[in-house]
Amino acid sequence: MKHLPILLAVACAVHSSAAPIAVDVVVYGGTSAGIVAAVQAKRMGRSVVVVAPERHLGGLSAGGLGWTDSGNKAVIGGLARDFYHRVWLAYQKPEAWKWQKPGEYGNRGQGNAASDGAERTMWIFEPHVAEAIFENWVKENGIPVHRNQWLERNQGVARDHGRITAITTLDGNTYQGKMFIDATYEGDLLAAAGVSFTVGREANALYGETLNGVQTKNARSHQFEKPVTAHVVTGDPTSGLLPRVSDNAPGPDGSGDRSVQAYCFRTCLTDLPENRVPFPKPEEYDPHQYELLARYLRTGWNKIWNKFDPIPNCKTDTNNHGGFSFDNIGRNHDYPEASYERRREIIREHEIYQKGLLWFLANDPQVPEPVRAKMSKWGLAKDEFTDNGNWPHQLYIREARRMVADFVVSEGHLKLAKPTPRPVGMGSYNMDSHNVRRYADADGNARNEGDIQVRLTSPYPVDYQAIVPKRAECANLLVPVCVSASHIAYGSIRMEPVFMILGQSAAAAAVLALDAGCAVQELPYSKLRARLLEDGQVLEFPPSR
Repeated sequence: MKHLPILLAVACAVHSSAAPIAVDVVVYGGTSAGIVAAVQAKRMGRSVVVVAPERHLGGLSAGGLGWTDSGNKAVIGGLARDFYHRVWLAYQKPEAWKWQKPGEYGNRGQGNAASDGAERTMWIFEPHVAEAIFENWVKENGIPVHRNQWLERNQGVARDHGRITAITTLDGNTYQGKMFIDATYEGDLLAAAGVSFTVGREANALYGETLNGVQTKNARSHQFEKPVTAHVVTGDPTSGLLPRVSDNAPGPDGSGDRSVQAYCFRTCLTDLPENRVPFPKPEEYDPHQYELLARYLRTGWNKIWNKFDPIPNCKTDTNNHGGFSFDNIGRNHDYPEASYERRREIIREHEIYQKGLLWFLANDPQVPEPVRAKMSKWGLAKDEFTDNGNWPHQLYIREARRMVADFVVSEGHLKLAKPTPRPVGMGSYNMDSHNVRRYADADGNARNEGDIQVRLTSPYPVDYQAIVPKRAECANLLVPVCVSASHIAYGSIRMEPVFMILGQSAAAAAVLALDAGCAVQELPYSKLRARLLEDGQVLEFPPSR
């Protein structure tokens, strides 16, 4: 029997005679943003339910991304900071250090120290530690979570006079609410509710940007550092292209398209023999899929391990690095709007690709022996993702749909060249897009297109209107994940701490709008700002203390 990721173990639609569940706030999505939003709504005295397609809570924060893309941690406040405080508390317990002593771990993080004792926060963690925090949050606050509940995307959203009144899932369960929050990575609720969205990359000209659209000249990182032919027979274009090379050449730089930056699994690996599971060989393993990598390795390139970022207990958060790595470039472009069945196929293909890549590097005779010898010492962590074959239950959906609201965050807002009058949180990470396409250049060599990594000079605010739809489209929906932003601006916003920040702000706005009896677009910003500051959110930089 072929293994399918837990994430999309979708049941067939069946009739349900269960009575509708009615609450003040319905949160669709069990991501980090969704759980934070539910906690905030409950703490403000409102009834709430989390309707989660997932079985496991926390999204990527609990799905392998333990090497936090924190940016400037001074602008991470509120419940997001509490999450990282709870990580710190977890690692104060001696029993948390099963495989490693704290002093052996070190303290290196993503631009910051892994653990900040003075601030009582820790930014680097194991997947199971994060998941436990999300589970404890919902238990502490008495929040009902309905898992494996998949929105019926065709007719599952009931509306009345511009407001959502209920959502129905594939198994027939109905959830009635006064306010709704779409906390999914895909934006399925906003789309089913008729809210405007986009997919892919805008042309630079649309919002007056410089780093959007097709990017060949700027795509210098995660690039082939040495020439590697993309054709089956070197020097013979008629021989065809190798697997994982597209015959769809990129358009002019800066032009728009509907292509999506690459996805991958953030795998939790270990080289500790007592906790290591050898890399599994997929039934569908095909070594020819990695012929381009084999050729690249024969040039002497060997930076495979550059993103084996250390997390506690001799484990890693392993990310993409280099010209041919864990990013499954070009195989996800139809994912954002695809059916659940098609998404399952895409996720499965990503799993086969990445498991096959790990097996290839550790075992295939085409791989130079020193690389095989070093790679074979690694394996999956036995004590992570224990109900999913030690494989992450969440594919890294770096970008899917993005709402198009009255306010669209763009490159100019991140560079502080355009005003953001109603901040509800701050971001600070690089403008970061992974590659979108692999193609053959004019010389017949493999090239990647789309990668952008540009640092910002300062943290930037995210406007309230970027998390609410246009007033004419929906008066009681908030969107803290698939926010209204251009592709390149979203490349910075799309970090897990920011999603948590915006999840809290979305829930606060939902409750305040309920209290005021108004549409979310009509909520006086002054009231929202006062509440966010009271709850520890950071809305300006340097932060006010």
